[in-house]
Amino acid sequence: MNPNNSSRFTPILLALCLVAGILIGTFYANHFSGNRLNIINTGSNKINDLLRIIDDQYVDTVNMTDLVEQAMPSILAELDPHSAYIGAKDAEASIESLKGSFSGIGVSFTMQEDTARIISVIKGGPSEKVGLLAGDRIVSVDGESIAGKGISADECRNKMKGEKGTKVKIGIRRMGEDKTLYYTVTRGDIPVHSVEASYMLTSETGYIKISSFSETTYPELLVALAELNQKGFKDLVIDLRDNTGGIMQTAIQMANIFLPKNRLILYTEGRKSPRQEYLSDGRGAFPNLPLVVLVNEGSASASEIFAGAIQDNDRGTIIGRRSFGKGLVQQPIEFRDGSLIRLTIARYYTPSGRCIQKPYEKGHGEEYENDLMERYERGEFFSQDSIKQNGPQFKTLLGRTVYGSGGIMPDIFIPEDTSDVTSYYKEALMSGLMHQYALKFTDEHRKELNELDNNEEIVRYLDRQNIIRNFADFAQQKGLRKRNLMLYKSRKLFRRSLYAFIINNTKETEQFYEFINSDDPAVLRAVEVLENGEAFPKVSQTDPATHKKEQHGQE
Repeated sequence: MNPNNSSRFTPILLALCLVAGILIGTFYANHFSGNRLNIINTGSNKINDLLRIIDDQYVDTVNMTDLVEQAMPSILAELDPHSAYIGAKDAEASIESLKGSFSGIGVSFTMQEDTARIISVIKGGPSEKVGLLAGDRIVSVDGESIAGKGISADECRNKMKGEKGTKVKIGIRRMGEDKTLYYTVTRGDIPVHSVEASYMLTSETGYIKISSFSETTYPELLVALAELNQKGFKDLVIDLRDNTGGIMQTAIQMANIFLPKNRLILYTEGRKSPRQEYLSDGRGAFPNLPLVVLVNEGSASASEIFAGAIQDNDRGTIIGRRSFGKGLVQQPIEFRDGSLIRLTIARYYTPSGRCIQKPYEKGHGEEYENDLMERYERGEFFSQDSIKQNGPQFKTLLGRTVYGSGGIMPDIFIPEDTSDVTSYYKEALMSGLMHQYALKFTDEHRKELNELDNNEEIVRYLDRQNIIRNFADFAQQKGLRKRNLMLYKSRKLFRRSLYAFIINNTKETEQFYEFINSDDPAVLRAVEVLENGEAFPKVSQTDPATHKKEQHGQE
C-alpha cells in the first residue's frame, strides 16, 4: 500500500474510533451504573425520576399518590412560611372562607359531650324555615347517628354541608320533648359575614368589627357605613384585632374609602412580578372622617395592608399591640384533582416603602410559628419597652418614623391586662368548661333570656343567678378542682367571660360585642382619642416639605 494513501485515511479512522468509544462507553454506563446517569439532573426531572425509581424498585408496595401528597407540603415549606399545599379535601373549604358563603343548612353549633348542640339558627336560612331552634341537639344526619361516637366538629359539618338544593334529614333532641324530632332541610347558600358588628359606641362614634377580608367584606362595609351614617356618626373605630387577613384587593378597596385621591395604598414586587402600585381614586365617601384602627398580634396580611395604608398616609391613629407581620403575597394555583398551592410570588410594601414581613429562616417553620409565644414570654404584650424595633426606618407622609420587618407598630400601645388572671381561670377557659357551662345555662333558661331585650336587662338577670359559684360547682363535677381564693381574685374575669358566652348563645353577634367592648381598654382609649380630636397624627418636627419631595422614601 502506498504510504501516502494510508496517511490520508488516518483522520477518518481516528474519528470512527472516537465515535465507537463514545457508543461503547454509553452502553456500559447505562447498563452497569445503576441508572445513575438517568437521575443526575436538576429540578423536576430529578424528582420525577426519583418517584419512578421508588415505584419500580422499592422493596414494598408504595401508594405513590399518598407519597406525593406528603411530599408537597415539605417542598413548599423550604421556600417560606406562607407558601402552602392544600389537598383536594380541604381546598373547597379554603376557597369558601374567601368567598363569604357556602352551601349548608344554616346553623352555628358546638360539639359538647360528643353531641352537636345548635348555638344559633341563621335568620331566613333553611333551618329556621323548617323549625330548628337554638339549643337543639343534632343526633343524626340522613339516618346515621352522630351522637356519642367521638365525631369531630369538622366531620359533623361536612355531613350537613352539600350542594345547594339537595336535601338532608336531621334528627333532633329538644329539651322538653321525649322523642327524637326529624326535619328535612333543603340546603341553600349560607352567607358568612365578615363584618360581625356595627353599632354606635357613643352618640357620635361608630364601631365596626371586621373578622376577615373576603369577597363580600367591601359591600358589607359599605352597608355598615351607610347604617352608621343614618345614625349620625361623626367618627369611626374599625376593629381588626385577630383578623388574620384574606384577599388583598378587599383591603385596597377598604382603604380607598378613607383616603384622598392619588394616595399610595401599597405596592407589590417580586422576582417575576414587576412593581405594581395601587393608588386611591378619590371616590371614597369618607376621606376626612376621624378614624381609629384597632390591631393586635392576631392582625395579619390584609389587616396589615389596611392599617399600614392608614398609618403611612397619616390618615388615622392605630391603637393596640404590634401586628403579626405578614408581608408576602400568595397566588393560588389549582391542580386538576382539585388540590391547590398558595405560592408566594411577591412582597407587598406599605406607602412608606416598608415590608412588614417579620424575619424567617427557610425551612424553619416551627420557629416562625412560635414567634407569638416568644413575644409573650419576653413581655411584649404587657410592656411597649419590650418590643424590638430592629428593622429599617421609614417616614410617613408627615415625617413620622415607622419601622419595617416586623408588623405594624401601633401609634398608641395598649398592654394586655393580666392583673386578675390566675391559673384556675386559665384552666377553666382553655378546657372549654366555661363554654360548656354557658351553653348548659342557656339551654335551661332560654325562655327567660329570650324575653330580655338588651344587655342591661340580661346582666341584671344574670347577677341574680349566682353564675360564678354555680360554674365552680359545675367545673368541679367535671374534674376541675375548685380554688376559692383564685376564684375570688379572678371573679371579674369569670363574670365577664361567662356573661359574654351566654349573650353570644342567645343574642346577635353585635350584642355580644357591645357587652365585651363596654370595658375593653383599647376601645375606651379609641373613644377618648376621637372625643379629644386626636385621631389625625400631628406633623413631625422634621420639615414636611422635604418629605413631600421624597414621597415616602426610605430614611
